Amino acid sequence: MANDNLKSHTFGWIGTGKMGYPMAARLIAAGVDVTVYNRTAAKAEPLGVTVVGAPSDLADRDIVYTIVTDDTAFLETVLGPKGVLSGDTVPKMILDSSTVSPEASDKVRAAAKAKGVDFLAVPISGNGHAVKAGKATFGVSGSRESYDLVEPYLAQIGAAVTYLGEGDLARLAKLAHNVMLGVVAQCLAEITVFAERGGVERHAFLNYLNKSAMGSVFTAYKTPAFVNLDYTATHTAVMLRKDMELALTAARKMEVPMPISNHTRDIIQTLIGMGHADSDFAALLEIQAKASGYEIQPENVEVSDGLQEAAE
Repeated sequence: MANDNLKSHTFGWIGTGKMGYPMAARLIAAGVDVTVYNRTAAKAEPLGVTVVGAPSDLADRDIVYTIVTDDTAFLETVLGPKGVLSGDTVPKMILDSSTVSPEASDKVRAAAKAKGVDFLAVPISGNGHAVKAGKATFGVSGSRESYDLVEPYLAQIGAAVTYLGEGDLARLAKLAHNVMLGVVAQCLAEITVFAERGGVERHAFLNYLNKSAMGSVFTAYKTPAFVNLDYTATHTAVMLRKDMELALTAARKMEVPMPISNHTRDIIQTLIGMGHADSDFAALLEIQAKASGYEIQPENVEVSDGLQEAAE
């Protein structure tokens, strides 16, 4: 439903992948004036708004939102020859939800500041299904004044928005978050195989776990993948490895030991080496089963991902 209070600022949107597309769709559905750029224009066209040919074509928008794959794409879309900041016309603010290195983020922040553009780091928690259901959450860092301005827009995309401080602190918090994602995913694989090896059906065990104090939004929306061995990627093993390595690099610089996280990164590397580079990291379950002496099989049981009610 359109909200007249969300028409004060125009948006440029860069990136309509698994996360970016449903995020932009929620903003458009709320009545926000959004124009989009995506490297493959055809993927953005179903949004039903104007799709431009280059990031620089969004420079006249009040706010530009980027959510792209990596450092290279981020730097190119903002600082490249046809980037958002390449010309004399620039937006008032850039928001970024890409998982990128602190170095790339610092470079963009400095370039934006030099042109009088506010820059907010806006990492998001949740996969594309969570975004569609309105259950994703944001952490934000940068100017508090800028945060206060964009918070109503972010609230249209996700369920909760948290201000985490100045500079790039939100990136650090997101790296910590994604370390836990990897560690919990491996733990979930281990205990699920443990229970199944002992005779408990996977769907029954996960239903029990999700209803217990140890259940979470995450364990619930990984349940269908674990029960039916659907490794269609929401976040690939390679992407999770990147998250872990960015966090571990930062931890080393701060002299923070992370032994469990290091070991989990190595397990994710094993998952990639066994042919699951482009699989969802839920495939950790499969290599855990193999290490336990059996070939795991899909149960072919319909189970909830915990997001269905919210989506309805």
